[in-house]
Amino acid sequence: MSSVSEGRFRGSAVPSITPGPLRATLRADDGVRIEAVYEPCTAGAGTVAGSSFDGTAIVLAHGFTGAVDRPAVRRAAGVFAGRAAVVTFSFRGHGGSGGRSTVGDREVLDLAAAVAWARSLGHRRVATVGFSMGGSVVLRHGALYPAGPEARLEGDMGAGGVAKREGRTGARTEAHADAVVAVSAPARWYYRGTAPMRRLHWVVTRPMGRLVGRYGLHTRIDRDEWNPVPLPPVGAAALIAPRPLLIVHGDRDPYFPLDHPRSLADAAGDGAELWLERGMGHAENAADETLLTRIADWAVTV
Repeated sequence: MSSVSEGRFRGSAVPSITPGPLRATLRADDGVRIEAVYEPCTAGAGTVAGSSFDGTAIVLAHGFTGAVDRPAVRRAAGVFAGRAAVVTFSFRGHGGSGGRSTVGDREVLDLAAAVAWARSLGHRRVATVGFSMGGSVVLRHGALYPAGPEARLEGDMGAGGVAKREGRTGARTEAHADAVVAVSAPARWYYRGTAPMRRLHWVVTRPMGRLVGRYGLHTRIDRDEWNPVPLPPVGAAALIAPRPLLIVHGDRDPYFPLDHPRSLADAAGDGAELWLERGMGHAENAADETLLTRIADWAVTV
């Protein structure tokens, strides 16, 4: 994992720089360039998050067709920054990042690069918050990048065994998350039970759909099928404990009905909290400031 910052932001000398957003180009383990933005906490001294560079950082993982500069992402980052430092980034195939979207598979490498960057800037604790596709990615990242003694698990059901099956045996402990939040995340792959998900599968799997994705949705999509099929989110949720996990879902989500968050919570057992939000739709576009503030408070205090 290498985090390549541009210009004077190379390395970890952030505390000597005037506070403000920092843009960098990171490099995922497979070499794909990932655009990222760091924003220091805007809270004053004495608040729950504080303002030091060694406090909590929240890494925000956007949904499919999102990007670091999309209004909904910037709005969420602004709310989170009131409680902690924030790293936002564009998944591969999105925004100014390189590569092509694999719709939740190799994106785990992009998130790992962003988490490792946050730690390289001096943050001792990192929470990941993912929306929709990003929610599935933070769950798999939590399973594949364990911390401390968890990293040495090698059984077939252990984190080490999962990483080996997925070809992620090089996962580094500095890329792990200390807390995980999945918002509007699917529980299983290939779900086509709603009209929006049937449209999304057309975009991802058909040549004409990928053209629509590229020119209409500004998202470059990989044409290859998954091989192997990644660990499903419901399987990943069971491997995150003892780190805390929060699952957030709206009862008016047009993409994934409530059996998805309930399945995730059941798989995680006592290691997860489940918030079912009345009147909420899907992902970052539907999350209002009140909910985003509650999520950030949970992430920095749990």
